[in-house]
Formats: sequence, structure tokens, C-alpha cells
Amino acid sequence: MSNDEKKGGKGFFKRLFGGSENDLSQDDEPSEKMDAPPQKSTGTREDLPAPPPKDEEAAIAAGRTTRKETGETETEEEKAEKPEREPEPETDVPPPGEKRRNWFLRLTSGLKKTSDQLGDNIGAVFTRKKLDARTLEELEDVLIQADLGIDTALAITQALEKDRFEREISTKDVKKVLAREVEKTLEPVASPLVIDEQARPFVILMVGVNGSGKTTTIGKLAEKYCREGKNVMLAAGDTFRAAAIEQLTVWGKRAGCEVISRPPGSDASGLAYDALERARNSNTDILIIDTAGRLQNRDELMAELEKIVRVIKKLDPDAPHATLLTLDATTGQNALQQVEIFGQRAGVTGLVMTKLDGTARGGILVAIAKKHPLPVHYVGVGEGADDLEPFSPGDFAMAITGTGE
Repeated sequence: MSNDEKKGGKGFFKRLFGGSENDLSQDDEPSEKMDAPPQKSTGTREDLPAPPPKDEEAAIAAGRTTRKETGETETEEEKAEKPEREPEPETDVPPPGEKRRNWFLRLTSGLKKTSDQLGDNIGAVFTRKKLDARTLEELEDVLIQADLGIDTALAITQALEKDRFEREISTKDVKKVLAREVEKTLEPVASPLVIDEQARPFVILMVGVNGSGKTTTIGKLAEKYCREGKNVMLAAGDTFRAAAIEQLTVWGKRAGCEVISRPPGSDASGLAYDALERARNSNTDILIIDTAGRLQNRDELMAELEKIVRVIKKLDPDAPHATLLTLDATTGQNALQQVEIFGQRAGVTGLVMTKLDGTARGGILVAIAKKHPLPVHYVGVGEGADDLEPFSPGDFAMAITGTGE
């Protein structure tokens, strides 16, 4: 007899007499993990049944038939006894081009209210085929009402007057000129937030009025930086609201970073000091400090914000390295005053525009860029971490005018 025949003799004998893999001899040791009662043999032998081997390889090595050969399926008890496998890591990461397009679609969707209203109003103005003085005047009013600002409105109407006056023009032509002028206005302020690797920890102070999205923006930034391999620490400096502390704690757990907090009502400047001291003594790359929302016309509240900045500078004269003002797009023209006063009192270094998806007044960003040339780092169009992206003037111009794909 050949070695193969000796090796598979038992399996062959069982197949010859109609047996299954459960028709094992009494000498076979049962599996320790099997709790299910053995099944009855379907063959003619009277052998006592025993549980199947732990896996198919063991069955082959023992010369027994496998489940594939008999066509049997695994029982629910057997499935339950198997240890769960760790999920495979996601490798299907979209390429940069697809990621950018996905973001542009979200941005376009977020700015749809602004784009639709602007488009409808422009379409209502251009009922005549030729561009004349009356049409230009009406267009200027439409652009101002869209919160684009007087300077931007004048620049657009002047460009149209120079190139197309007394000539035929369509709504589509006007939108193209509008997109070009908006992008030209926004281009100088589009600037990514650069983290200085030499300034460890790099301190980011978040400021803004009530409900502008500071805490949510901090959570989104924390997730982004943690994905990049940065060691991030958060400080729950909005000690006036217990909900803000809880919200930041949730974001911190989600991102996997430490959150420094104190009971509601604690001194915010003292918390900022403790957080920076802890960050300096640990392996922290970025410290992001939340602050309570405050109206820009409340002098005593703005004085508290100034105190936080002074206390931080006692530990690090160069900190905060970035002071970001979050602006709620739904506030419209009031955002202009926020930029001015927070800039004077807190030393704002950059802007984050939030809630563009909840308003038809997204054009305010253009007016801000024209009057206050502060860097615009990010824009947000939703609640998820991926709904906050670095600011792109070209994408914004196409989305707000509806001239994109």
C-alpha cells in the first residue's frame, strides 16, 4: 500500500461506507471547545460519534473527511465557540483627486442656499439682452444684499461695464465674472494653518461669540491632527457651561487625546495655565484651548479673554502661537464687527468660517476678506470631522456662484 493510501485510509473507508466526518472512533479525543451534542452517524457502522476536529487542516492531517467533502455546514454552536477575528484595517482610502471632489460636492451642497438665492436674483435682473446702466445698478444691489460687500459689488459691476457694456450678456456670463472676482478677492487670504514643529507644544487658542462652533471645530481639528500622528491635548476652557466641558470630553475620547478640565465655574485662565504646564511636561505636540463664547460688545468678557492670553504668555511668551476666531456664517454683517473687535482684544491670527450649510449669507466671507485681510484657514459645512477642510478660494468661488461641475 502506498503512503498516500495509508495516510488517507480512514477517510477512504468512511467514504466507502457512507460515513461522515463525525464518524470517529472511540480512540479519537473530543475537542475541548465543543458543547453541542454529537450528531448521529449516517453510515452502517456502530462507532460512537465524536465531535469534529478544530479545523479543516487537522481533519486532513488525521486522514478524516472534511466539511468540504461531505457538504456539511457549521452549526450555530460551533460558530459561537470560534474566537472573533479582528476586523481588517481599512485600506480603501480614496485617492487625493477623489477626496478633493467629495469635499467640493459637500461644499457645493452646503453653499446651495447662497448659490440658489444669488442665482435667482441675478436671473431676475438680467431680463434684457443687453447690459445697460440700469441693469448694472440693479446687479450691484443684488450683490450687496448677498453680503458680498460694497467693494466686491463695485469691482464686479465695473468689470462687467468695461468688458460687456451695451453688449449681449446672459446670466451664465455674469456668474462667470462673479466667480472670477470672488476668487481674486479671496486668493490673498487663503492660507493653511501651519504647525511650527519647533514650538512644542504649539498652542492654539479658540475664540468667538456664543454658538459660533468653537468646541465642535476644536474636536474636528483634534481628529485631523491625531490622524496625522500628532500628540494632541485639549483644554476645556469654557468653564461657564458644563455642556461645553462634556462635549469637548466626548470629542477628546473620539480622537484619542487627553482633555484637561475643571468643574464648571472654575477660573478659565488658571485652567489654561495648568493645561500649558502639563503639555510642556509631557510629549504634547499641539495644545488646543477652548474658551467661553462672548459677545464682542461685552467689555468685561473681552477683558477675561485678554487675561487668558496674559496668563498663557507667563509660561511661553510666544504663546498662543495661533488665535483662531470661529465665525458663524449665519450672522451675516455682524461677523465684520466680530473680526475687528476680537482682533483688537485677543490678537486673532486666523479665521475659521462655520455653518456655511445653514445660511444663504455665505457671501459674508468675501466681504470679510476685502475689509480684514486675515488668513482664512478652514471652512465648515457640517458636523463631522471631514466637514472641515482647508480653505480653497477657487472651490469656494465656484460653489457660491454655481459655476462648478
